[in-house]
Amino acid sequence: MKDLVLYVHGKKGSAAECEHYKPLFPLCQVVGLDYQTFTPWETGREIRVAVERLKQECEHIILIANSIGAFFAMNAGIDGMIEKAFFISPVVDMERLICDMMVWADVTEAQLQSEGVISTPFGEDLSWAYLCYVRSHPICWNVPTEILYGSGDTLTSRETVEDFVKRHNAKLTVMEQGEHWFHTREQMAFLDKWIQSAL
Repeated sequence: MKDLVLYVHGKKGSAAECEHYKPLFPLCQVVGLDYQTFTPWETGREIRVAVERLKQECEHIILIANSIGAFFAMNAGIDGMIEKAFFISPVVDMERLICDMMVWADVTEAQLQSEGVISTPFGEDLSWAYLCYVRSHPICWNVPTEILYGSGDTLTSRETVEDFVKRHNAKLTVMEQGEHWFHTREQMAFLDKWIQSAL
């Protein structure tokens, strides 16, 4: 079988987004993963099962992961099965993001521990179990990785991304005025050129 590109979407995304990447990888099969769970321990397991199955059919797998999809992928234990990774606006420090959301929602750690799950005005549920998992499972990622980051990303700070890049020997490309969600014509053109230049 041809080499394969696996796309893992972000929140509210879908596997169908993989269609965008097919022209960029004309010699590869490009597939999207529609995961059904939304915790790192469950979704990571889904991703690992999918990659193990795909690895039986192809020699090389390139991963493209968007936002929280990158976080889930890094929790899947798939390092040894991935040739190269492209992360778009990745969540690279979930503990920091959760703590930021707690500040935004005016929720203390003691409150979260006591209640277990707290809904926020901005539509995200804060979970004590999720936070504990993140703290007890630090990211271990040893795949050659290219990261695309928008300077206007409001979920992950540039400092956080740059720290990840240093610790994991990744390569960072920044689109000035880019957003967390790459979706405009200009942003997608920038994204396409980023992938093409890294191949």
